[in-house]
Amino acid sequence: MGVGNKLKEIRLKEYMLDNKSEFAKILDVSIQTYTKWENGNTVPPIERALKISEKLNRTINDIWYLEK
Repeated sequence: MGVGNKLKEIRLKEYMLDNKSEFAKILDVSIQTYTKWENGNTVPPIERALKISEKLNRTINDIWYLEK
């Protein structure tokens, strides 16, 4: 079981940004960090996940979920 996310979906559908670096700037993280999160290679620490969910006006569960 791992942790999945909806970052790409939010970036493309709600922010209409094809460019990952622009979305990374909105989230105040590096493009490298954002790409790792979007690809599911790493998961942000809980403090960072809370800040991101606030910036996106979402709950953590709206963005990250447990994969089965």
